[in-house]
Amino acid sequence: MTEAGRIIRIAARGDGVTTDGRHVAGSAPGDVLLGDGTLRHGPHHALPPCRHFGSCGGCQLQQLDEETLRDFVTSRVVNAAEGQQVAIGELLTTHVSPPRSRRRATLHALRTRQGAVIGFREAASHRIIDMAECHILHPELFRQLPALRQFLARHGSPKGGMDIELTLTDQGVACTIGNLALEGLEATEAALELAQGSDLARLAVDRGYGTEAMWEPEPVTVTLSGFAVAFPAGGFLQATEDGERTLVSDAAEWLGECSAVADLFAGLGTFAFALAARSKVLAAEAARDAHMACKTAAARANLPVHALHRDLFRNPLQPAELDRFQGALIDPPRAGARDQVEQIAASKLERLVYVSCNPASWARDARVLIDAGFSLAKLRPVGQFRWSTHVELASLFVR
Repeated sequence: MTEAGRIIRIAARGDGVTTDGRHVAGSAPGDVLLGDGTLRHGPHHALPPCRHFGSCGGCQLQQLDEETLRDFVTSRVVNAAEGQQVAIGELLTTHVSPPRSRRRATLHALRTRQGAVIGFREAASHRIIDMAECHILHPELFRQLPALRQFLARHGSPKGGMDIELTLTDQGVACTIGNLALEGLEATEAALELAQGSDLARLAVDRGYGTEAMWEPEPVTVTLSGFAVAFPAGGFLQATEDGERTLVSDAAEWLGECSAVADLFAGLGTFAFALAARSKVLAAEAARDAHMACKTAAARANLPVHALHRDLFRNPLQPAELDRFQGALIDPPRAGARDQVEQIAASKLERLVYVSCNPASWARDARVLIDAGFSLAKLRPVGQFRWSTHVELASLFVR
């Protein structure tokens, strides 16, 4: 069969790209595209471990071997920096989380005539893949699906889909079901039986007017740098324990000599509690539940963490405020934090750790810092969302 092209790289959305620029789904570098549109697999093409791969939108890259998967994560970050002409001082080893390590996930569910389906959506579709197996979820999360499927088959909302948030906490799996009507005593009792029978740490539901905890036999917590912190329903947690450990370790090392640090978009205190081992920390966060959890845990542990309830999008820390600190850490949402970064650029700060879940917005913000005299000293790509095109990073800027 005549060769029509050879795959040389993986594009940002997971397709292989040939030498002449054609995109080929499900391919790996070294594969050969034949004239009839089929692929002859090369040395970097792996056998996808999951039966749902190719239809389920949860993974895009199971066809890559470990070396190529790591290279993909690295290139996403490096290419973003190069696209903004940001020079990289030291490129650190890329961290990729292992299979079955995701400790939080949002799945989708739908009640059907045959019962109920639960899983990720099909790529570029609203159709839900009813998961019979999953190689990214922590086993404790996946273990909840049969009981949830059985419950939703009888008591799930008859109209519209439902979202299921699963998070592995210190007490077990916390589950929040959105768009669940749960009308009548029978449905309520069934929900409580689900929680008890599945050993859930918490069962919360959203009936359309806010999340309400139905079952929580003891306060749900997550341990951050050795400290138990209350975990609110819908709270944010790094996707994997090993990924969190990598990001926190870098941040603690890079800011370890700073006597005072501003932790911006601090959340529950993922970084603040680690930094407090050596520094006084200002932990600024807009979400009230997360702010209160951080504040309470810090006070209980008598840590030098001052929790500040502040919306950094509407009211970023100003240069005069930032100048009180020897270093800062910023971990914004996917959109980045242009206004706050501009204030950092205008301040006298000489050391900034920027953690990001979006290389594109990070690179845009990095350009602002570079123009203000910072240089990118260290950069670590991180792939917590294994086999996904979603990539994260930790970076150190100095001036």
